Amino acid sequence: MADPSLIVVTPRLTIPRRELKFSFIRSSGPGGQNVNKVNSKAVLRWPVAKNRSLPDGVRSRFIENHFRRLNDRGELILKSQRYRDQGRNIEDCIQRLCELVRAVAQPPRPRRKTRPPRRAKETRLQSKRVQSLKKQQRRPPQSEG
Repeated sequence: MADPSLIVVTPRLTIPRRELKFSFIRSSGPGGQNVNKVNSKAVLRWPVAKNRSLPDGVRSRFIENHFRRLNDRGELILKSQRYRDQGRNIEDCIQRLCELVRAVAQPPRPRRKTRPPRRAKETRLQSKRVQSLKKQQRRPPQSEG
């Protein structure tokens, strides 16, 4: 059975729940009286910059790919108000966090340089010749003399 104090992102990658800070506020939008009475919107704060549970490569890729989502203290802030109860909104925040971490868990494969095929090169040069000829024919004739 899985440890409830750990969030399993991948089989080799886990995040301790103690690193996550949740706060709750009233949701906006429809919901009638429930919205006005219950703090069901979940706000997750996770200090990525100071994090030690992620390997260095994953952490640096996360910061590089998701730097727009981080505040000035290096915290990731996720909000969820999709559901009417707190527990489901907490799980929604955790699911979104896992998706973001999974997206950077594998290092990108290095790009191998390739050449364009000969046929593509010939086609490109032929289209340039056609365009050049078209432009030449639009010019007024040159007078010799």
